[in-house]
Amino acid sequence: MKQRIDKLETNGFLPREELRCLLCDISAADTEYLFARARAVRERVYGKAVWLRGLIEISSYCKNNCLYCGIRAGNAKAERYRLTPEEIHFCAKNGYALGFRTFVLQGGEDPWFTDERLCAIVADLRKDYPDCAITLSMGERSRRSYQALFNAGADRYLLRHETANAAHYASLHPEEMRLSSRLKCLQHLKDIGYQVGCGFMVGSPGQDTDCLLDDLEFIHSFLPAMVGIGPFLPHKDTPFAKEAPGTLEMTLRLLAVLRLMQPNALLPATTALGTVHPLGREKGLLAGANIVMPNLSPVTVRRKYMLYDNKICTGEEAAECRYCLQRRIESVGYSIEVNRGDFIPPAEKG
Repeated sequence: MKQRIDKLETNGFLPREELRCLLCDISAADTEYLFARARAVRERVYGKAVWLRGLIEISSYCKNNCLYCGIRAGNAKAERYRLTPEEIHFCAKNGYALGFRTFVLQGGEDPWFTDERLCAIVADLRKDYPDCAITLSMGERSRRSYQALFNAGADRYLLRHETANAAHYASLHPEEMRLSSRLKCLQHLKDIGYQVGCGFMVGSPGQDTDCLLDDLEFIHSFLPAMVGIGPFLPHKDTPFAKEAPGTLEMTLRLLAVLRLMQPNALLPATTALGTVHPLGREKGLLAGANIVMPNLSPVTVRRKYMLYDNKICTGEEAAECRYCLQRRIESVGYSIEVNRGDFIPPAEKG
């Protein structure tokens, strides 16, 4: 198995059946070797730096009815809120003082955030924080919308593809949503010039190994700047309430495989990882991740943005969360770097 891991590191990919073995038939000792190689590759490209992305959850309204999501339109029990432009700006101001140099505006697909309104918010942030990266995670929009937001000053866009298997995608989403539309949006974003992030849930209902292999093959061909993966976690008020969560073990294994496949990718140790295990984010860093996304949202709304149950850090102030994470990151041998932490294209690595 070690030879297979070395081959993946050298070639950046493996034939499908060899990848299957790496995901399904790997011993504990070989898993540790996989993690060690992922760390070595990550440190070769990015050193021991970890970058913070300040997450501002701007709206829990969503027009979509995805079966796994706690803020789905059909969840009558969800508490809805929408931050004002002034509240968003205050979150960024607070985050900047704490050393954040990336702000991630994330929300459901809320029609209130028209191009005009969202572009104005982005432009204001760009004017006041010229040394920061502005990331959006607002779902599927038109190419025209993506271009307008890019022109207003957005640098990055996160849009998880969720699964690269069309049948599996259909089982997780309402009939009007299509994998082909999601992939088209991702291509538009890349063509415009965003640093683009995609990603998928690990262990989502109906997912098998072939689905995961489809995801890896898609990522290998698409070459995103960032890949966000985390374990599926059920929400009590969704059709998947009684489904089993994804596992820490498979998520970490996939993180390490992704690091060997895409040495320059920005890989977050997600909040979902920290929710599924008390040391999940630290373990993610030790499996090749180099991004952490603390919450800058007002504490008063954090419990309302519940995509899944038992989400961590919903009661912590931004400063409390930031310095807690700093200690955690340092405990596993890494350190926070206060800058934008941009993707380094492979041709530029030194």
